Amino acid sequence: MTVPSHGPIAGRVGGGPVTPAAVSDLISAHVVDVPDFPKPGVGFKDLTPLFADGPAFAQVIDVVATEHGGAFDVVAGIEARGFVLAAAVAYASGAGLVPIRKAGKLPRKTVSAAYALEYGEAVLEVHADAFEPGARVLLLDDVLATGGTAAAAISLVEQAGGEIVGFSVLMELAFLDGRARLGGREVHALLTV
Repeated sequence: MTVPSHGPIAGRVGGGPVTPAAVSDLISAHVVDVPDFPKPGVGFKDLTPLFADGPAFAQVIDVVATEHGGAFDVVAGIEARGFVLAAAVAYASGAGLVPIRKAGKLPRKTVSAAYALEYGEAVLEVHADAFEPGARVLLLDDVLATGGTAAAAISLVEQAGGEIVGFSVLMELAFLDGRARLGGREVHALLTV
């Protein structure tokens, strides 16, 4: 059986082009605010309702897959919700997929980076041979908060031989100033709150 190849289809849902404002509104309409999660005092932005809405999710993936003009070879997704986005964008664009995992989840030699979260500390890893030297990498995650996770992921991609050519998130929590930890690197956020 042959599966047909396809690329992103701008405006797949609704028939017309998908504007950045429309996608921002779409994401905003699907966010559920969860107080005191994962610990007291932390407000969690739950995007899983967006993932569950097929037509809405398709619009978001189409926008992310086309916003970098195909100038990437590999899509890297940050555990865990970044995997959802990265897999869909990699498929839509015909690019490879590399998971950036929490420590201890990958079976072969890895490179790692420790970082501080809004609510604790963690370590991310990627296989040491995950990228061909000079591979152009689009890095994806669901939310940019304090920037610790993103900074660690960028470091990992570079340690493993990849070149970050884009970093996109569905939502940026601007009040946490995560961009400040990324050394002036451009961030494409579909929704900023």
